[in-house]
Amino acid sequence: MFDFSTPVDRHNTWCTQWDFVADRFGHADLLPFTISDMDFATAPCVLAALQQRLTHGVLGYSRWQHEDFLGALRHWYQTRFAAEIDTHTAVYGPSVIYMVSELIRLWSVPGEAVVMHTPAYDAFYKAIEGNQRQVLACPLLRDNVTWRCDMAALEALLARPESKILLLCSPHNPTGKVWQAAELQQMAEMCARHGVRVISDEIHMDMVWGAARHTPWPQVARAPWALLTSASKSFNIPALTGAYGFISDNVTREAYLAHLKGRDGLSSPAVLSLAAHIAAYREGAPWLDALRRYLEANLHHVAARLNHAFPVLNWQPPEATYLAWIDLRPLALDDQALQQVLIEQERVAIMPGTTYGAAGAGFLRLNVGCPRSKLDAGLTALINALTTLHAAAG
Repeated sequence: MFDFSTPVDRHNTWCTQWDFVADRFGHADLLPFTISDMDFATAPCVLAALQQRLTHGVLGYSRWQHEDFLGALRHWYQTRFAAEIDTHTAVYGPSVIYMVSELIRLWSVPGEAVVMHTPAYDAFYKAIEGNQRQVLACPLLRDNVTWRCDMAALEALLARPESKILLLCSPHNPTGKVWQAAELQQMAEMCARHGVRVISDEIHMDMVWGAARHTPWPQVARAPWALLTSASKSFNIPALTGAYGFISDNVTREAYLAHLKGRDGLSSPAVLSLAAHIAAYREGAPWLDALRRYLEANLHHVAARLNHAFPVLNWQPPEATYLAWIDLRPLALDDQALQQVLIEQERVAIMPGTTYGAAGAGFLRLNVGCPRSKLDAGLTALINALTTLHAAAG
């Protein structure tokens, strides 16, 4: 029913991943596997809803506090996660990171600390440090092919007097870890015990594979919390802008909305984003399920090719996200040398692990949200680069 194999030419569309790859990698003619958007057109039902709105022709100021939008959110959580959400706690924002930054400002003061698991999405560092807060890193530990949190180490960080917020990425970017309900419950209890508030970024919630299951934070919550997310990753609509969330306590929610409208002048949402979210959450499940099957197969394809070329890697697909977090440490290669060969010789752009903090050294993050033909070209380039460096090293 849906075609994910035919490439769509994204050149000359002001596209960050393709048209502006030189900003990060220094060359404009690289095949990119970088920023986490996908090379697929969004769902037909979303395109139809956008076209209907454009045909109407009037694109004036709008509101999000209505049943069309809120009812679509309830429907999605009921049908995808068997979760009941209270839309009286809902908030809107231009992006998840904007909302993260605003909650950091509301729940802490400069000099205080935000705890997060590392490696971490690079925008988290910017949101914390850009607001003059400290990052307290809790490195995730790798057990064979799975990732776990050292709960004792996490509690020691949460117990520090300067710790005010746990910034949780659920599912986790870049490792692809899906937090088990028991793990979330343990973190919720620790945060409640130490008076730490929780911001849970759940933007990858729809991209969970195999037997893993996503647990929305409200199902385990104890301390004051906020769940922030968007359909932008799942339906590939980040250029429309628009995110939403749920904030548990009235005081914070009212303060957030007051700042959104008053200080920042952002109370009128992007109407095309609203239309897209409503269509996606009401009608987009068949398309998303087909996409999920394609992406999961892409991840298994990465494993098959990489492990055939380098069995020592024993790389396994993540539990979530369409971002392959590849541990190259068994090959003992130099990260900078690898990037040089990838860029200068193989002409591909793949995110170095150190983008996500010091804990990412020795890793690459490869975006598989693309047709298989593009993925194969990228894998061939990566395998060639690894072969070149591995041969030179030994």
